[in-house]
Amino acid sequence: MKVAIHGQFYKESTQPYLEKLLRILNKNKDEIFFEEEFYDLLKFNIKTLKEYNTFSSYEDLDAGFDLFITLGGDGTILRAITFIRDLPIPVLGINVGRLGFLATIQKHEIKTALNHIRKKEFTLSERSLLQVSTVPDIEGLTTLNFALNEITVGRKNTTAMLAIVTYLDGEKLTSYFADGLIIATPTGSTGYSMSCGGPVITPGTKSLVLTPIAPHNLTARPLLIPDETVIKLQVNSREKEALLSLDSRVFTITNDTKITVKRANFTIKLIELPNQSFIKTIRKKLLWGVDRRS
Repeated sequence: MKVAIHGQFYKESTQPYLEKLLRILNKNKDEIFFEEEFYDLLKFNIKTLKEYNTFSSYEDLDAGFDLFITLGGDGTILRAITFIRDLPIPVLGINVGRLGFLATIQKHEIKTALNHIRKKEFTLSERSLLQVSTVPDIEGLTTLNFALNEITVGRKNTTAMLAIVTYLDGEKLTSYFADGLIIATPTGSTGYSMSCGGPVITPGTKSLVLTPIAPHNLTARPLLIPDETVIKLQVNSREKEALLSLDSRVFTITNDTKITVKRANFTIKLIELPNQSFIKTIRKKLLWGVDRRS
């Protein structure tokens, strides 16, 4: 197999699991490529690490890669999609973080997971993304203009709430008077949106959710919409600037910025092993339906 590996941090406690992963891949004579910054971090901390190929951008990858492995948590997967973009490379998330909704493979399951993959005993969970454009263009946004979890408009350096004028397919929905507005995919529905009272949406559902952050009008509630809806936003605030975030990437916008959000024309493919499912994940990670009385 031709395998890409990405992580964001080095922790001494996770080194044994990285070494186990590499032993298995090397034993099977897999072709290994590390993300360059992560590899430099590993070489600084692990003096015995051998030489491997590296990649540093989307241009260094191609459809010939069989697998993209992330070592970390969900945030590592969110950063990984900036390398993968529209390439059909399946992602295996090894969770060395905390909750791990997307990175569902536990550290002790590495060998079992790779065995399943070699035997083609897995399915691909295709996850939709959001794409954003602005007028005027924002520097740095034109190429990395997509998000797997959510796109959020929020306050910047102020306690004053925003008025976010919102249109759906050209028809005015409302002006949200709130600290911000989240537009989340089904994948992102278990993240920031859920924390703000939004619903949990199963991954295959063809919908998006608009979730206001601390709305001042009591009738402003999370709204499910079809995922082919084109959403247009504009901030109307006493402050001159606000923030536009795409997952973990943040940009500054002004009241003059016109924002268009729609479903991206590609998906990210997450590997789902036997006996794994979204339902089992929310039962385990969210203690879904747990009643301590029984």
